[in-house]
Amino acid sequence: MEGLFGRFQLLLAPMAGVSDVALRALCLEQGADLAYTEMVSAKGLSYANEKTRHLLALAPGEERVGVQIFGHDPDTMASQAVWIEASLGDALACLDINMGCPARKIVSKGDGSALMKDPDLAVRIVSAVKAAVSCPVTVKMRRGWSEETGESAPSFARRMEQAGADAVCVHGRFATQLYRGVALWETIARVKDAVSIPVIGNGDIASGAAAVRMRDETGCDAVMIARGAQGNPWIFAQAKAALAGMPVPETPSAVERIEMARRHARLLCTHESRAAVRMRKHAMWYVSGLPGAATARGKLNQCSALEDFDRVFDALLDKVDRHAA
Repeated sequence: MEGLFGRFQLLLAPMAGVSDVALRALCLEQGADLAYTEMVSAKGLSYANEKTRHLLALAPGEERVGVQIFGHDPDTMASQAVWIEASLGDALACLDINMGCPARKIVSKGDGSALMKDPDLAVRIVSAVKAAVSCPVTVKMRRGWSEETGESAPSFARRMEQAGADAVCVHGRFATQLYRGVALWETIARVKDAVSIPVIGNGDIASGAAAVRMRDETGCDAVMIARGAQGNPWIFAQAKAALAGMPVPETPSAVERIEMARRHARLLCTHESRAAVRMRKHAMWYVSGLPGAATARGKLNQCSALEDFDRVFDALLDKVDRHAA
């Protein structure tokens, strides 16, 4: 597994409703070493749900992919892990088990970060999945469940290692924090000290400089970027240069941001059935802070086809040009 994260040191996180084929393709183009699918429901796969299976489609130019699954039944998790491995073959770089998602609809069913409250069940899941597949198995987790219950990440990570996990990814917030406050990177460092398997650092990476600080402060083996990549695939080019000690590319211009948004829309419309709905939030991230963005957001919310997005982007380009003049 050290070899895997020796090659894949800069990762796009699995984000529900965000890590679609278009975003993954653009982030890989900009320098991401590996991208993860949106989290996939093991239960949904077990029902042969085509909507769920669609999440496993490879992005254009994507030779290797990380797949994240969630659930709480060890047998279902293991059987669907087998199906994923058989379906993707050599394209599957690793299989990640979600024990970090704090969303209420996930934890209310005992999935995601709720598993950090039941380490024994978490161990059974990892053991079952690891015994069922030959690919690397990793676990994504948080600092712990809540401030009241305290930080459990180091001890939890040790148990995941003992259960067979090949690596752990640690987000430095408690589950009950959701995405509020600051991710505590010291937690990642403590997990790194507690286990012998690779540790991936996650949380609050919004620039190339932040990626370097996380690596240097925690000793993590790889850096995973999540919200920092929303509307900003360029963060991977910046992080890759910064981690290599090279000059960091300049921040993209307004024109470059709009053109990337246009490319994202085209890719989505080619590969996704609900492209317009998905693209609305991506488009708002791309145009945030640009002249005319407030007006554009209202129009983007009404877009239902690629041509609608193009019209909004054209109008925004005109606004940018006039503002520059």
